[in-house]
Amino acid sequence: MSLRIALFGQAPFGRDTLLRLLEAGHDLVGVYALPEGARPDPLADEAAQRGLPLFRHARFRRKGAAIPELANEHSKLGAELNVLAFVTMILPPEIVDGPVHGSLCFHPSLLPRFRGGNALAWQILLGARESGVTVFRPEAGVDTGPILVQKGGVPISPTDTSASLYFDKLYGLGLDAIALAVAAIDAGTAVFRAQDETDASHQGLVDDAVARLDWEKDAAELGRWIRGCDPQPGAWALRGAEVVRCYDGSHVDRDGSTGTARAGLVVRLEDGAALVAARDGLVRIGRVRVGDGAKRPAAEALRVDDRLT
Repeated sequence: MSLRIALFGQAPFGRDTLLRLLEAGHDLVGVYALPEGARPDPLADEAAQRGLPLFRHARFRRKGAAIPELANEHSKLGAELNVLAFVTMILPPEIVDGPVHGSLCFHPSLLPRFRGGNALAWQILLGARESGVTVFRPEAGVDTGPILVQKGGVPISPTDTSASLYFDKLYGLGLDAIALAVAAIDAGTAVFRAQDETDASHQGLVDDAVARLDWEKDAAELGRWIRGCDPQPGAWALRGAEVVRCYDGSHVDRDGSTGTARAGLVVRLEDGAALVAARDGLVRIGRVRVGDGAKRPAAEALRVDDRLT
């Protein structure tokens, strides 16, 4: 058996989802990728090379309502199922609910916890110890809707960044979860379960306002803040008037050599990193980007007694 599928996605994850669906014998009747930009999109490139119907729209809604011609375009594809592989734009219900099997959406957390567009970052920022992936049927709310496949048990280590959590631990698991979910729909064996709203949480986007380092936080939280905002947008502080974005963060206990240094003060440089005083320990910063410059070892850009505020 096979399904007529419309795939919405982007980047390598979208491309690899496309390949998994094709390997399973499904008919990709439409591929929706990001609009053309400065960088090529792997999903769009793969679809174009294979001669699949490719659509690259910047938006699907106008003034909160579906753009009629785009809803009609999707309807004419005759898709039986939409697969949403890391979709960042809002799709109207005319598209989400249009196919006979509706839509399946991937999310990189164990829903209903960490709903929202920056789930990877918030899991690290807020100190979650376990992660996983969810494939669910989307509803009108943000990341609400019944769950079809969920895979957990993924430990978040003290050195994980948003990037390592995704690429090293959740990426392949997500592809497997999508493949299982689509197979269940195809076989008629899909069993959905409602999300438990008593355990739900939602966090907003991680922008520069969120990424600002607060030296009133303890060293462990500052380390998580740096790792959660790595690679984007980059946790940041000021050195005078210069913006210093910090990467490869971790915390260490304060030792006798640092005395009672004020939080935010660079107290030591070692192995290419800078150790910065926090109120209860030290924050190790491996790399920094000063202003619009390139990332480089923190010990090359910072000096002992520099103050980050």
